[in-house]
Amino acid sequence: MNNFNQENTKVEKDTHKYDCPNCGGNLSFDIGTQSLICPYCSSNVQIEFEDEEIIEYDIDSAMMKAKTDWGDEQRTIKCENCGAETLVEAKNTSEFCAFCGSSHILKSDGEKTIVPESLIPFKITKENAQKEFKKWINKRYYAPRALKHQYNSDKLSGVYIPFWTYDSSTYSSYSAQKGTYYYVDVTEWVEQDGERKQVTKKERRTRWEYTAGDFSKDFDDILIPSSNQVKEKLLKRLEPFNLNELVRYQPHYISGFISERYSIDVDAGWNLAQTEIKSDLRNGIRRKINGDEVRDLRISTHYEDIKFKHILLPIWISAYTFKDKNYKFLINGQTGEVQGESPISILKIIFTILLLAGVAALIYFYMRNK
Repeated sequence: MNNFNQENTKVEKDTHKYDCPNCGGNLSFDIGTQSLICPYCSSNVQIEFEDEEIIEYDIDSAMMKAKTDWGDEQRTIKCENCGAETLVEAKNTSEFCAFCGSSHILKSDGEKTIVPESLIPFKITKENAQKEFKKWINKRYYAPRALKHQYNSDKLSGVYIPFWTYDSSTYSSYSAQKGTYYYVDVTEWVEQDGERKQVTKKERRTRWEYTAGDFSKDFDDILIPSSNQVKEKLLKRLEPFNLNELVRYQPHYISGFISERYSIDVDAGWNLAQTEIKSDLRNGIRRKINGDEVRDLRISTHYEDIKFKHILLPIWISAYTFKDKNYKFLINGQTGEVQGESPISILKIIFTILLLAGVAALIYFYMRNK
């Protein structure tokens, strides 16, 4: 096995074009060996691991400190159908969009964007992803029968989806009304066996008192998708990703794959992260108050030492269109977690309802005539 360096690999000026040291063919990242491999002579070139600290940037100077040169010979394509902008290698001949399956793609100059600081390389192979896709689509009982014959599993693309992670120290001051339950005996008259009787029972009441205090918490690696092309709820269902396996970004990790440009910038991502942080703080403060009920909770939070990093996470995507509507199927390229969307056949649902109604009717008549 060779090591990846400039002595045995041709690197053209101002680009990182990875040529096989034996035959000159274009090397691509191989998931099984986690190295570069030549599709022509099967030469294997090991990627040198960069044992450097992954940098997190101060959010106030995001564009000034972060690099915008991706360091590879790539071209940007833009889908006319869904608007997705992706980075592919100049030699890539992909003719369909990974996000919607459309073949209406155009070359685009794009704009300079922050280079990812790190990524998780693909661990799940395309062959295994295709097997999972077939299993998944064949289990969609309520999907139209035609879908199972029309889908094309070859339109399964390995895509590095952009994410932001955010760190922050927080200090919050709060005030609220804390409710504590207590019980009193209540006697009332009731009608029992034709007679009026006195009955005593316990009745719950709430004692309210004012409370205030402070709450501090540090947050690390709040993960926020920076893609508008995949529904956030689908991406969230693919989690967790093991961020301990992040490696420093090197262009050869994405050789042979597609990388999406982020469509949610670092400031908009921070706003989304704050929503998650505020929800977590609210839950933490409610637990600290430790009341049976809490009302009129007011929180003021100060954020310090806000850091971010731009990362790429591996996802296999199959996008298909059925009756003019786009659906997506996703596989976590690190863990193999499967999530997806599929159309529903109204006829199959109606048939199921009628079948269940028929079974219920048979049971009813059987029990009645037993």
